[in-house]
Amino acid sequence: MQKPAITLSIIPKPLTAKTVNLSSFKLLQRSSLVTSLCLLMASCGINPDSSTLGDSDNKQPQTQRHTSELNVPDKLAGEASVNNQTSNAFSLPSANMPFQQRLDFSVGNSFFRNPWVIAPASTDARDGLGPLFNTNACQNCHIKDGRGHLPANLEDNHVSMLIRLSIGDGKKPREASTPHPRYGGQLQDFAIPGHTPEANIALKYEYQTVTLADGETVSLRKPIAQFNNPAYGPLNNIQYSIRIASPVIGLGLLASIPEAAILAGADPNDRNNDGISGTANSVWNATKNKTQLGRFGWKAGQPTLKQQNAAAFNGDMGLTTPVFMNSNCTEYQTRCESAPTGGAPEVSENILQKVTFYSANLAVPKRRNADSEQVKQGARLFVETGCENCHHQKWQTTEDQSGIGLDIPQPWLTNQTIYPFTDMLLHDMGEGLDDNHPEFDAKGSEWRTPPLWGIGLTATVNGEFGYLHDGRARTLTEAILWHGGEAEQSQVQFKQLSTEDRQSLLSFLESL
Repeated sequence: MQKPAITLSIIPKPLTAKTVNLSSFKLLQRSSLVTSLCLLMASCGINPDSSTLGDSDNKQPQTQRHTSELNVPDKLAGEASVNNQTSNAFSLPSANMPFQQRLDFSVGNSFFRNPWVIAPASTDARDGLGPLFNTNACQNCHIKDGRGHLPANLEDNHVSMLIRLSIGDGKKPREASTPHPRYGGQLQDFAIPGHTPEANIALKYEYQTVTLADGETVSLRKPIAQFNNPAYGPLNNIQYSIRIASPVIGLGLLASIPEAAILAGADPNDRNNDGISGTANSVWNATKNKTQLGRFGWKAGQPTLKQQNAAAFNGDMGLTTPVFMNSNCTEYQTRCESAPTGGAPEVSENILQKVTFYSANLAVPKRRNADSEQVKQGARLFVETGCENCHHQKWQTTEDQSGIGLDIPQPWLTNQTIYPFTDMLLHDMGEGLDDNHPEFDAKGSEWRTPPLWGIGLTATVNGEFGYLHDGRARTLTEAILWHGGEAEQSQVQFKQLSTEDRQSLLSFLESL
């Protein structure tokens, strides 16, 4: 078998867009173990739809953001936590899941991990790929259930990276942003035989240097995309956002945080004058046909795990689901009408439920080195520098599991005290992280606070570092230094730390 006939150029050497055959992608799947969803310490912001989410300024009680100290246990996910520090640390089921549920978990894992193929095929439960797509398996993006990364060199593929497209704000309430009329809301750079990928992608980097108080210099990079050989007309005047996949651990627990508790922490008008104005995204639930609190994705653009998975099947692999029955092709891509299909829908309700169950129950590993004095000092600095204001340490899960999107209750995820280090809200992160790509109420500079649990195992699980929404940060230090907007003061304080204190703060993050 040969590797896919696609290479990526870090500096403007363009990729050659070619169709990709099934055997190529089987090899790719083996070599780089998708659905969408942790960035380091970015956040986001939005004004909720008062008819659905309530006016958080007037109706929701305010919670105290700042905590005087951290008292973080080893079990970040309560009884669902697992004790594993290997490369498989993100791929284990919740520790307190009943044994009889392990079969459902394994079935979901199979459809998450194994490749989908072109229809028709003998494996008709997994056919219907394309005709336009970015990858053919969830694990290709969420590598070992962890995060994606930007290509490291010219020989790497870029299947754990995708590019969102838009030409403006969406038409409320159903549309996240206005998609490009010819290319839609996501650029697909692969195609099945007989069809043409939408464009070739080339990357280059813009660099800047930051000097810390102790004299250390840090080089920051920002990826810039170039679109070559667009196949369906010009790609001009677009807003685009490079995205890498997030880790999939602990999502069922985040889905079990009550909506009212999340909204209680929102302060869109910064009434307490602390410079932090976390807001909730009001997004469209395609199953219930109404707006709902956004929980998942870089800008909290999806209301449930089920819809997050359905959107990834559709956008990333060109597969229809009961949630999204339409093709990801536009009216200008007329050859899609003659493409083979794997049925209607191509991903059945049963398979979608199993994948959602799997993604809801990937366990969070226990902490490491929690008793180290350096780590304890780092925890204190995490509070003192204001990081905990957005990366809220502690939540309680309840029986309200509407964020999962399944009717099947999962009681082992309820009544758990968890420490994900996120407020689940959007914050303005400043001009440096502005991607000019809106998503429902979220502006380009607004990002959901990503959970930090498991971040210290990034290298162990994924082998590569790629923090923030587009993977630009190669270290935790770089990720923190990109913080602006509402996080500007924390970033400034981080730069002023002594070498020893800075390492203590980083050691605390690495313990999570």
